[in-house]
Amino acid sequence: MPSIARTFTTSAAPEAAYAYLADFRNAEEWDPGTRSCERVAGDGGEGTTYRNVSSFLGREVELTYTAVALEPGRLVHLEGGRDGFAGHDRFELEPSGSGTQVRYSADFSFSGIAALGSPVVGLWLPVLAAKTLPQLRASLDRLAG
Repeated sequence: MPSIARTFTTSAAPEAAYAYLADFRNAEEWDPGTRSCERVAGDGGEGTTYRNVSSFLGREVELTYTAVALEPGRLVHLEGGRDGFAGHDRFELEPSGSGTQVRYSADFSFSGIAALGSPVVGLWLPVLAAKTLPQLRASLDRLAG
């Protein structure tokens, strides 16, 4: 199961970082692979679903994400999936000075024919993280200024 975890600090307060990350439509700003992300059901709380279209390894992929755990100021956990793929994105937040320490982790699992791509995804994740984390941090930092 390919996975990645990174920790960084942002100048955004935990409440602001949480509100931004809990609204997964904001992935259009912080995730360089996301082409579109729209809420399709729910009020933004647990159980809310999003339609996310991303470019991944040169292919356009549509996933459905669900907010499975939301703890204001502390945790955003989204589960994404489609045939043969399941992914978990977690943002764990804790105060750090006047800002927030963010621990981002992503775990992916594949089944059926999609499992053949698992090793490639595992190799690609560090490259993807190197692109995503600076953009995510900059998006969160803008909330403080």
